[in-house]
Amino acid sequence: MNETVDQLLAGPPVGASEGDLVDWISRLEEVKCVAEAVQAEASVRLDEATRARQAEAGVPPRKLGEGVASQIALARRVSPAKGAKLLGLAKILVTEMPHTFALMRTGVFSQWQATILARETACLSLENRRFIDYQLCALGPDGEPPAVVTMGLRQLEHAAKKLAITLDQESVVARAANAEKDRRVSVRPAPDTMTWLGALLPVKDGVAVFAALDQAAKAAQAAGDERTRGQVMADTLVDRVTGRTVDGARPRVEVKIVMTADTLTNDADQPAMVEGYGPVPAAWAREALTDAEVFVRRLFADPAGQLVAMESHSRKAPDGLAEFITTRDGGICRTNGCDAPIRNVDHAQRHADGGKTSAANLQGLCERCNQAKEALGWQARPGPDGSIITITPTGHTYVSPPPDTWRPDPPPLSQAEFVLRDMLLDHAWAA
Repeated sequence: MNETVDQLLAGPPVGASEGDLVDWISRLEEVKCVAEAVQAEASVRLDEATRARQAEAGVPPRKLGEGVASQIALARRVSPAKGAKLLGLAKILVTEMPHTFALMRTGVFSQWQATILARETACLSLENRRFIDYQLCALGPDGEPPAVVTMGLRQLEHAAKKLAITLDQESVVARAANAEKDRRVSVRPAPDTMTWLGALLPVKDGVAVFAALDQAAKAAQAAGDERTRGQVMADTLVDRVTGRTVDGARPRVEVKIVMTADTLTNDADQPAMVEGYGPVPAAWAREALTDAEVFVRRLFADPAGQLVAMESHSRKAPDGLAEFITTRDGGICRTNGCDAPIRNVDHAQRHADGGKTSAANLQGLCERCNQAKEALGWQARPGPDGSIITITPTGHTYVSPPPDTWRPDPPPLSQAEFVLRDMLLDHAWAA
């Protein structure tokens, strides 16, 4: 296949054979690898140009490069944390792993494969990292690709680890010991109003926790408990962490559920929001409130439905306002593509109005995004519809749409509207 990139992106012609379709998929995969390599090179050059501009403007050395990762994240439509990782990987590939980077440029090595090699060699000296780069990724005498291009991801990881241990076992052991500082607990949404609760722990602790839960499950089943092994382990985890007693009582833990007044009173079924999780069915939210100690705090909206204030018992307005902003923005950073939880409430516009502290001029940001927008050349201002308009130092503009508003449910469709909707759907499927 000798098609150009534009022809490839246009898709295979109608009637293409199975072999042609496989070739098309293969060529597009090569294009993806090359594009990732070019993005990496462009990221490094952007970082260099930004640092030079900031240095010329007198920015302190420790602050040089601030905001670059966030610009990359906005351009690639990912979170700022992911943007920082991509920038770090790009620097490593361009400056320290030339053979890995060359494989990407030829379209036979993906960004994720390169990430694995960079990760497994991170604890080594530059010389040892370059040796592994050459050993695994250099082309053969006749230009044939190395074996790594056909390895599975786990095989690739093992190959890099073996070489790393052989070259510098002490550094690998020290890295493992140092990794204990990264222990943490995380939570993310799962389907059907469930959550994934995860813990990154040292091996001995993680195995010990699992063994304790497994032992509790075996004891419960031996006693005739009808729950499955997994259910017993999950319930035991909750009991031991929260202190839930046999009768089901738990210590008071605050969980914020936001819903409209109509939803609360069972007059509507607009989804509610659980802060830190996301949308939940109205029926589930109402049921959750029946077995909890409830304090109802009212949120006030303007005629357009935008949240504008929160009833608060706090005498300190900024504290109440910060809590309102966090609730209004759904607990998630306002930056496009960033799913991090809100850690800072900051002004969208600092200079034109002196950073007026008001709901319209405040936005919820994660710590990384708040720091990035302090860098030289960044601008942000509130839009007329509740959006936030961010302008990067290169002049690119990104609009963060207003947060979800809590409007009453729209009236149900009439019979005629149902018929029209079905006709439109049928037409769309036919097309």
